[in-house]
Amino acid sequence: MKSMSNVDIYTVSNELNNLLSGARVDKSFQPTKDIVVMRFHVPGTGRIDLVMQCGSRIHTSQYPLENPTTPPTFPMLLRKRIKGAHVESIRQHNFDRVVEIRVKKDKYYTIIVELFDKGNIILLDDENNIILPLKRKQWSTRDISSKKEYLFPEERGINPLTVNEEEFKGLFDDEESDAVRTLAKNGLGSLYAEEIIKRANENIDVDKNTPNSEITEEQIMGIFNAFKELFDSLTQESIKPQIVKKDNKEDVVALDLKKYDEFEKTYYETFNEACDEFYSKKVNTDIKNIKESAWNKKVNKFEKRLHLQEETLDNFYKTIEESQHKGEVIYSNYPTIENIINVVNQARSNDYSFKEIGKTLKKAKKDGMPEAQIYEGIDPMGVLTLNIDDTTLIIDPKLTIAENAENYYEKGKKAKRKTKGALIAIENTKKQLEDIKAKKDIAMENIAVPKKRVKKNLKWYEKLRWFLSSDNVLVIGGRDANSNESIVKKYLEPNDIYLHADIHGASSTAIKLNGAKLNDTLLKESGEFAASFSSAWSLGFSTQDVYWVHPDQVSKTPESGEFLAKGSFVIRGHRNYIRGARVKLAIGIVDYEGKRIMAGPIEAVEAHCENYVVLKPGFTKKEAIAKKIIGKINEDDLLTLDDIIRVLPSGKCDIDEEYHQRKKYERN
Repeated sequence: MKSMSNVDIYTVSNELNNLLSGARVDKSFQPTKDIVVMRFHVPGTGRIDLVMQCGSRIHTSQYPLENPTTPPTFPMLLRKRIKGAHVESIRQHNFDRVVEIRVKKDKYYTIIVELFDKGNIILLDDENNIILPLKRKQWSTRDISSKKEYLFPEERGINPLTVNEEEFKGLFDDEESDAVRTLAKNGLGSLYAEEIIKRANENIDVDKNTPNSEITEEQIMGIFNAFKELFDSLTQESIKPQIVKKDNKEDVVALDLKKYDEFEKTYYETFNEACDEFYSKKVNTDIKNIKESAWNKKVNKFEKRLHLQEETLDNFYKTIEESQHKGEVIYSNYPTIENIINVVNQARSNDYSFKEIGKTLKKAKKDGMPEAQIYEGIDPMGVLTLNIDDTTLIIDPKLTIAENAENYYEKGKKAKRKTKGALIAIENTKKQLEDIKAKKDIAMENIAVPKKRVKKNLKWYEKLRWFLSSDNVLVIGGRDANSNESIVKKYLEPNDIYLHADIHGASSTAIKLNGAKLNDTLLKESGEFAASFSSAWSLGFSTQDVYWVHPDQVSKTPESGEFLAKGSFVIRGHRNYIRGARVKLAIGIVDYEGKRIMAGPIEAVEAHCENYVVLKPGFTKKEAIAKKIIGKINEDDLLTLDDIIRVLPSGKCDIDEEYHQRKKYERN
């Protein structure tokens, strides 16, 4: 994969500084060993994900990468130290392939992103000491380890933003180099070095391979003018972010380059967006290949096992057939075999060694003696090897003909007994192989195509908790203190109903009657909704009491001497209780002013959705449960994991498999 050039990093850094200055740092993730994603919240914009890949790239991304269920050490430390911090600045260090992200929380922290060689990502404290690097590295002049002072890499080349004419001319003092290599090795890279020469050739004639010793001052000035023209385009922010394509060649650049005049060009609003399109799909393809390779290893393991088991079974069948045949050959040639056994036994009784007997039989066979024609050999223990009608027999002279034949028959019987176990093992392996292939297909299908996260225009109620009751009444609830405040102050009307779970840490809930009549079913469903979106869920309760009142009973005015926190209210007068409201939810896609995801009471979701998943308080983290849910209800790829996570209750969940099994049984 192409690594970002110094020019790319300069452009990206400028855009990031403008976009993220003042942004709040949210969670950090590490999808692969060399990729870290930092999430930011930008006022008025919302979530922004920044992807940093060691030695390769840094840019915002709308292509979410799959994250490990258990976060590695480095992103966990980032969460601990800088979550909630605000971005002070993002800048490129000295036009090098190093980016500094400076944030402030209780004190200043700096995230260093090294994009040269294999790269690194490093968290520094306010005294420039290393708190933790993603990778520990050590050179003679630099030690990237915890508690060591961070030293920037040795400066190489020039800073094209500050270099003057005399400094530029000094680059060509190296007589061992040529024009294009002089520019390339001084921080411009081959692409921009050749671009400068091409631009210079519009006014002067200079070959890129001209040795420095032969370059005239006029030519150097022509190169310098082309150099200034190129970098003035960057500093004046007249960039044209684009992806260029021609045949199998593809690149992402921030400017119109003469080298790519004949290429097809796709322009983007920002260079970050162009980089996201260029890199993210390639990285997702790489991740897909890595995961496919891992799955293939598992599949190959079972395929090799199956091949070995089938080969063993074939050998058993061959043994059965051969042993039966050899036993029959022995009986069919009884006299001939008996004669040669008698010869051996007679010789042994006369104190001949097996070696001498073998020589005698070999000579007799050579001399044409009929009884000796079946002889092939004799081992030091006296066991004969005979060949009758192209069938090799092992005969022990100490045994009778019948006993030698029985040895073969018994060998065949043993092989036959073993075939039963081999057949069972083969069937088990085939089943395991089918299962692992099915799992591979599902896993690969889920990651085959990276899905771009597009910011959706949410309806007003989607910014809250909400569901549509089984009789089509909208019920809304708060997500946090601010939205709890809004439920009462902004959305609760005189004819609505207010609900709240009778437990600390619960959502303010409102039934938007809009002329509909309150009934037991609506109260039951709304009570379950209020109970489930309360701390009862994270505490693992199966039921929770909920009360309901009329809007005029809800007040923000506290009793004398008391204080009400944001999102809290005083309830005056009689409370109506819904006892033992079920703490359980269902999630599905409902067609309500367009298709959208809805989480609510089971009966309400059943009334509006064909496919849905029932959840109960459990032990599975949100990201993991969201992956299971998306595989069950994602119609037409409508949902992303973020969509599902957004509607889940606070706390861990499990799918209620018993409920789904019972429903399946009822349907059948």
